[in-house]
Amino acid sequence: MMSSGASRAMMLLLAVQLCFRPMGAEQEAGTVIPAESRPCVDCHAFEFMQRALQDLKKTAFNLDSRTESLVLRAEQRALCDCMPGTTLR
Repeated sequence: MMSSGASRAMMLLLAVQLCFRPMGAEQEAGTVIPAESRPCVDCHAFEFMQRALQDLKKTAFNLDSRTESLVLRAEQRALCDCMPGTTLR
C-alpha cells in the first residue's frame, strides 16, 4: 500500500503532466518543425557568449594594466625609500 503522501505526489505529478502537455499534441510523433518557424536558440546563445567573452577580455585588460601601474608605483616607492632625499635633487 502507498502512503497518502506518495499517492498525493503521484496525483500531483499526473496533474502537472496533463497541464503541460505540448501544444499541438495532435501532431504525429516525429514530425519536424521547419527551421524558419523555430527561434535560433544556438545563435542567441553564441551571441551572448561572445559578448560575455568580450566583457571578460576588457576586464582582464583593465586588471592587467591596473596591476602593472601598482607594481610600478611599489617599485618607485621602494627606490625612493632606499635613497636619501638629498640625492634626488
